[in-house]
Amino acid sequence: MIRAELRSAIAASAARLFGKEQVPDFSLEAPENPEHGDYAANIALLLAKKLGKNPLEVADALAADLKNSQWAASVAGPGFLNFKISPMFLEKEFKEILKRKEKYGSAPAKSKKIQVEFISANPTGPLTLANGRGGFLGDALANIFLRAGYKTEREYYVNDAGNQIVTLGKSLLAVAGVIPEEEQFYKGEYIKTWAAGHASIIKKFKNNPESLGKAAAEDFLKNIKKVIEKKSGIRFDRYTSEDRDIHKKGFAKKAFELFQKKGLMYEKEGAQWLKTTDFGDDKDRVLMTSEGYPTYFLADAGHYLETKLRKFDAKINIVGPDHYGYVKRIQAAAEIIGLEESEVIVTQAIRLMHGTEEVKMSKRKGEFVEFEELVDEVGHDTARYFFLEKSPHTHIDFDLNLARERSTKNPVYYIQYAYVRAQSILKKAESSRPKSKRAGAKKTLELLQTVEERALVKKLIQFPEIIEDTAKDFAVHRVTRYLLLLARAFHNFYEKNRVITADADLTRARIELDKAVVIVLGIALDVLGVSKPKKM
Repeated sequence: MIRAELRSAIAASAARLFGKEQVPDFSLEAPENPEHGDYAANIALLLAKKLGKNPLEVADALAADLKNSQWAASVAGPGFLNFKISPMFLEKEFKEILKRKEKYGSAPAKSKKIQVEFISANPTGPLTLANGRGGFLGDALANIFLRAGYKTEREYYVNDAGNQIVTLGKSLLAVAGVIPEEEQFYKGEYIKTWAAGHASIIKKFKNNPESLGKAAAEDFLKNIKKVIEKKSGIRFDRYTSEDRDIHKKGFAKKAFELFQKKGLMYEKEGAQWLKTTDFGDDKDRVLMTSEGYPTYFLADAGHYLETKLRKFDAKINIVGPDHYGYVKRIQAAAEIIGLEESEVIVTQAIRLMHGTEEVKMSKRKGEFVEFEELVDEVGHDTARYFFLEKSPHTHIDFDLNLARERSTKNPVYYIQYAYVRAQSILKKAESSRPKSKRAGAKKTLELLQTVEERALVKKLIQFPEIIEDTAKDFAVHRVTRYLLLLARAFHNFYEKNRVITADADLTRARIELDKAVVIVLGIALDVLGVSKPKKM
């Protein structure tokens, strides 16, 4: 990978000139403006601050030391180092795409094991838009970890124990007229529909709301799985039951005993508390109530312990916007348990919009918009891309008008159209390209000289960097942005350059470029989980 080689060379140069111990952690990125070169580094600015030197002097020294045949270094602005990659070096990386094909951008296997937990909605009703946002994010992030070489597991944690299951049972009894309605009960047409269709089960468990709740939760989970797997293309490797896998197998108890052994618990007002403030939480948390019941937090800690005991090194937990208070406590528990690398990603809310007007699309009396309804309305690909194109830390205004567009205004259509167009070029080329007597005589990039061709090549070879960076910071929206820019670069190339020409060698080179586009676009679409249509 070009960037990796360049980064190593820059670090080695800085070590030679200023001492190995002085080399800072610096950024090396592809600038938005191609006039600023192919890569820009801020190392001179960081070194100058550390050494008390003039940034321009440091940058000049590094630029002079880094001169070679693979890149040209120059100094810009207050001390940035800009690099222009040589055609020879670009050719080498470009050929890797054609050589590795679908494996391009895949890193060597690593020993690190990562678990991605996502959705994990209580099986007490349909999935919400927030559940869907977390679902698409977790699915894509797991794909990225796999391509980055990590052993990866997708997990759905089923909260099928505790008060919410009892409340579900009571809610069903209330709509059936067995007990009075209460404010905290679950509302909605789905509760009435289930109760009406399962009168015999309600009669059987009219004195046992917990068992009734479990029976209904099993049904709701089946529907959740159908929406996830069949309609949304989200895949899970494991469904973990709080009741069966955490409580009944003793992991909640083992977590309690571990915290006791580490001397991190105390009693107050009859309850058992964990000293989570010692690990960054804003207050200590109850593990066992004064009545002797385990809290949800203890079950979650047991779940993290179970993950650790299955030899995972890190757990990425994606939760909805109503879980802010959950983050510090579970990160504290993760640190105590030994999953220090774990992260909790809190996604933000979503609004459905018709222009500037918010839409209440739900058929369930406007109580909330179901994820399934949105997927049915705009399609799996569009829902997935639109949810992923923004950072999870920002709100989404989901433009229904744009999502329904079957034109290049819709970024999903625009990207998929680029893929279909590139595929059609290859099919046409197979039957009509002229045969070259000098095939292979010139390197591909010696023949690809137009601005659009070079821009497309440089965009293609950025893909491994996109995967590497996203595996580190989980910013999946970087991939959606990359796909859009790659599609744009391809459309620009196609509109200004004929692929099949009278020049056999140029035709060969442009066909190779088109093949590379098909490969990289296809991989990136797979990473996001967006389909690759054969025609449009």
